Amino acid sequence: MQSWLEPLIKTALVIGALQGAVAYLVLVERKVAAWIQDRLGPNRVGPWGLLQPLADGLKFILKEEIIPAGADKVLFLIAPVLILATAMITFATIPFGYVFPGSVFGAGDQAITLTPASGVDIGLLFVFAIGSLGVYGVVLGGWASNNKYSFLGGLRSSAQLVSYEIPLGLSVIGLLLYSGSLNMETIVAKQAQAGWWWFAVQPLGFCVFLVSGCAESARLPFDLPECEQELVGGYHTEYTAMKFGMFAFAEYLHMITVAFLTVILFLGGWHFWGIAPYADPKDVTLIGALIYIGVLTIKTLLMIFVFMWIRWSWPRFRYDQLMSLAWKAMIPLGIVNLIVCAVCQEFLKPDDMWTRLVLGWLSVGACIVYAALTAQPGTGKRNAVGSVPVRTQ
Repeated sequence: MQSWLEPLIKTALVIGALQGAVAYLVLVERKVAAWIQDRLGPNRVGPWGLLQPLADGLKFILKEEIIPAGADKVLFLIAPVLILATAMITFATIPFGYVFPGSVFGAGDQAITLTPASGVDIGLLFVFAIGSLGVYGVVLGGWASNNKYSFLGGLRSSAQLVSYEIPLGLSVIGLLLYSGSLNMETIVAKQAQAGWWWFAVQPLGFCVFLVSGCAESARLPFDLPECEQELVGGYHTEYTAMKFGMFAFAEYLHMITVAFLTVILFLGGWHFWGIAPYADPKDVTLIGALIYIGVLTIKTLLMIFVFMWIRWSWPRFRYDQLMSLAWKAMIPLGIVNLIVCAVCQEFLKPDDMWTRLVLGWLSVGACIVYAALTAQPGTGKRNAVGSVPVRTQ
């Protein structure tokens, strides 16, 4: 296969798959919400509501495009493009499977990697770097709209995303110490070779990553930048039609990104004992490659279901609680996890996973005990805003 043709085909397949996945994940989420809330959900458009995503897409296309009179037109139009572009680019270094036998496409014995930009040794760093640029689209959209609610949503988002990037980065340093690489294929291979998924030996890092990733994707209970009860629609209040659709599309892409990263970094990626064991890339057959893809896909879909379950089961935090959680809980927990992993890496043998397991879960227990002993009961009543105590006689 031509050197330029392979990444082009991979990119086209990924973009097409993501567009279809986002469209029908919206339907899945509405069905999950209906199941949790004991109602029916979409069931009018097509059998079992399966044509609802097509109707939603058509609605976005046909709605009127409106630009507020006082808005900065250039920045107003750039914002949704910027946030969608950064959300798409992050998938360049995310693997969608192990390898594919090159003989299927006439490439001989050379295995074809299932990463759009293969051979990038800093894949995880690339994802974090590009993903952090998405906040500019939110801030620009809030500021350019010339709307106070949108502006407040942009301010909230900038503070929230910047704050939670710190524990998100801290949570993965421990597994980087164990894996010795920023390449996500190598991280999965290390888990498969060790026979241990990193969430088992780093439960604290896994919890910090899960909470921080949910906050980074701005989904309930962390959707403070766009909460309708306070800010109408937040940073995208003034956006309509496809411009609003681009914001919604990017939000789901962020959720898919976090789900993929959680599975790849902590849940073994495409590895599963007995079904998809570790194998040399040259020994992977067509059936084996499809099994690896299926294992990764099922894990990712289950992780997405967990995010949907959280969204429709957990109440939204107050903004001061959101920031306190990042700076007073997530960052200290990330530092504790880093210290435990550094000590294990320095003083334990590479194959001594049982000791890592015990120390990892002991750190979780120690943090729970510390939180219980230092917790202070709330004093006084709170007003409707929720952040200022009301003085009582």
